[in-house]
Amino acid sequence: MEYFRKLGIIEPILKSIKEENFEKPTEIQEKSIPLVLAGKDVIAGAATGSGKTLVFGSGIIKNSERGKGIQALILTPTRELAEQNAKALTKFSKYKPLEIVAVYGGLSISPQIRVLRTADIVIGTPGRMLDHIERRTIELDNVKILVLDEADRMLDMGFIDDVEKIIRKCPMKRQTLLFSATIPADIAHLAKKYMKDPVKVSAESYVDPKKLTQIYYDVPDSLKFSLLVYLLKHEKSGLVMVFCNTKRNTDFVANNLKLSGVDALPIHGGFSQEKRNMAMRQFHTKKAHVLVCTDVAARGLDIRDVSHVYNYDTPRESKQYIHRIGRTARAGKEGIAISLVSPRDYDNFRRVLIDNAIDITKKEIPNVEKVRIRWMEKPKRYGERHTGYRR
Repeated sequence: MEYFRKLGIIEPILKSIKEENFEKPTEIQEKSIPLVLAGKDVIAGAATGSGKTLVFGSGIIKNSERGKGIQALILTPTRELAEQNAKALTKFSKYKPLEIVAVYGGLSISPQIRVLRTADIVIGTPGRMLDHIERRTIELDNVKILVLDEADRMLDMGFIDDVEKIIRKCPMKRQTLLFSATIPADIAHLAKKYMKDPVKVSAESYVDPKKLTQIYYDVPDSLKFSLLVYLLKHEKSGLVMVFCNTKRNTDFVANNLKLSGVDALPIHGGFSQEKRNMAMRQFHTKKAHVLVCTDVAARGLDIRDVSHVYNYDTPRESKQYIHRIGRTARAGKEGIAISLVSPRDYDNFRRVLIDNAIDITKKEIPNVEKVRIRWMEKPKRYGERHTGYRR
């Protein structure tokens, strides 16, 4: 605990950290927490899973008091990240209880309106936050700390204008903390416009490149799914993430994996919040060990013990490849990133290789038995019976 105490973290949070069995601070925690506690504006280059919630949580919990209105606002790109931040902050504030509220779309707004009346800390997605601002159901005049979490993802998702509108509703006299895996020009401009003499810090990738093996298979379209099934059944693995570029492909892959005897779960932005939460509970408790997902759904999910990442589709944006493979080989553990590259992926894969200068090995396709595939024709909703088969 002495490592954390030296950073200046208050005693109530230290008690919570001890109960969570944290051994020592991550690099981003070590570099950022003293700055946050000193009241500085901070731009931190940090990815999901690097420990950034404790960074901003240490300052928010220290400077917030029960019943004094909303004193901290955290903006996140996704519902899942809002929920995760809320759960983490609730744990860290166990011995200094605060009213922590997560607000996001996909759920009824009426219960959120009620809990916002007594909230001390709010974590929200930009769209739902604007809804509350326009309805005048949220009061931001007492905000002392504003956090922009995964700012680059909010930019990618087209939230930048919404974020600026929300920032302008917060007091000018405040501390602003910005966390982003990358710092593109638009994020740098946002920081310059709304932050006061920010201190920039960054951590090395949470992924250990020495422990990450990257391989790819050049596979015909007709064998792509069969190869995925073969590898999932023959590779010794822990938790597995399979990435697809579209909701439809995510459903297609997950449904057909289940038909092939693989305990897979899909998750994408087309799901209701209840269905997303249920899928994540099953995956976290390891009732299913394969999660098939889109980039939008996966970004912000802090999932531990992922041994294998599969790129069923090569991402259209080359930087997404880095985000995907960053899900494995974390915290000193081994990890494998496997790309299934069919002719329709060639252009995207070429960009990934050029832009990221990665060290990736080509593997020969094993003797794969062709799997029977059920083809889905634009279902009305996920889970209904589909017709049409294809080999």
